Amino acid sequence: MNFAGKTYWLIGASEGLGEALARKMAAHGAHLILSARNADKLAALAAELPHARAVPCDVASRDSVAAAAAEAGHIDGMVWLAGVYWPMTAQKVDAAQAEAMADVNFTGAVRAVAAVLPQMVARDAGHIVITGSLSGFRGLPGAIGYAASKAGTMVLAESLYCDLHRSGVRVQLANPGFIKTRLTAKNDFAMPFLMTPEQAADHMLRLMASRRFKSSFPGAFSWLFRGAQVLPDWLYYRIFA
Repeated sequence: MNFAGKTYWLIGASEGLGEALARKMAAHGAHLILSARNADKLAALAAELPHARAVPCDVASRDSVAAAAAEAGHIDGMVWLAGVYWPMTAQKVDAAQAEAMADVNFTGAVRAVAAVLPQMVARDAGHIVITGSLSGFRGLPGAIGYAASKAGTMVLAESLYCDLHRSGVRVQLANPGFIKTRLTAKNDFAMPFLMTPEQAADHMLRLMASRRFKSSFPGAFSWLFRGAQVLPDWLYYRIFA
């Protein structure tokens, strides 16, 4: 796929994976609309990249997403990268944080997709890329809120693909493992196969340039989560719970 001259709206672009992907797409000639809540970081990043502009957006607000989509105008593709995270067990559930993870990670993705999908369907052309997570394949300890929100996001992508895979609108799903960001810095446990944002962005860019629907990475680590889907409950929870 040739990104040169194509306009992509990156939501969650102010840091981490979103920033790294923006830099790599800009190097391939893409025109970028960069969104996140932090207007200052967005403006600084947009100033560094050719053919990039900042459109601040709060994905927890339908009005904010709709206004940002209107300002973005015609786009060739949208990449969903926004997310919040707090490690959380059932014994120490925090209602506000759990709700925020659901409202940003999943419901925010629904808002963003609903804002851009009509124009793509109408012209039978477009590209939607959604970022899920290896944590979304099956329930995990200490992941109240986050794993559930990512599971919903992943099923959203799968449902979109079911409806659109024979149309001109491409849908893709990227499921990364651990990425070294300020969010994963909250974890107090070992994170195998920890990637830099640049490494994760390389995986995403390869997916976006391919005809595949889905990529779960790093590959070796992903098999642990993908394989866990076929384990019977008694064995899965003996190992993971």
